Amino acid sequence: MMYRIKEASTFHLAIVVIISVLLAACSHTVQVEGRYPSPVGQQLPLSVGIYLSEDFKNYTYQEESEDREEWKINTGRAQESLFETVLGSMFLNTVSLSEYPQDLPANVELVIVPEVRELQFTMPRETRVNIFEVWIKYDMNAYDSRGNQVASWVITAYGKTPTAFLQSQEKALTQAINIALRDAGATLYTGFGKVPELQAFLSGKLRSASLQEFKVKSIKAE
Repeated sequence: MMYRIKEASTFHLAIVVIISVLLAACSHTVQVEGRYPSPVGQQLPLSVGIYLSEDFKNYTYQEESEDREEWKINTGRAQESLFETVLGSMFLNTVSLSEYPQDLPANVELVIVPEVRELQFTMPRETRVNIFEVWIKYDMNAYDSRGNQVASWVITAYGKTPTAFLQSQEKALTQAINIALRDAGATLYTGFGKVPELQAFLSGKLRSASLQEFKVKSIKAE
């Protein structure tokens, strides 16, 4: 009797071990890291605050579909690096804000706050090759120095693994995400000045600066 109990316990333990191994084999963790080049071009004459929330800086996507393997994808540090690099190149002066709207520096004219709306990706078995495709959407928000919303727009980014010969699915997905992040940076840089509300805000600032310069010259002339 004791032998049968021991035999059953050993069998159940073996089953638990096998299930644990299978679950681990179907689980994937991706930590995205990346360095992104600074765009080169004329900077906009604004002093801008950049607020990246803790949710944004630690963003992790978890696959919850029963039809897929388990994926845990952290893009927080990578997108933090991307947005700080791109926005830091776009304006004459930028300030990273640890809090918002509290303690806003007096010289900040505009505050930009990005948020992740969604991240989607295709699996290799869905594309039939070891290539991932990734889509990321960001909600972009801009506020003036008083906290009033100036503009709200959406950035959609796309990335695709450039080769089907990577042995690791994690590496293939990381490459696709990094390409999507670069696409997001390029869209942010080239599309910022095309947002109508931001065009109006910038035009108003330029008119105000020109008027102030004219007044200063007039006083000196007297």
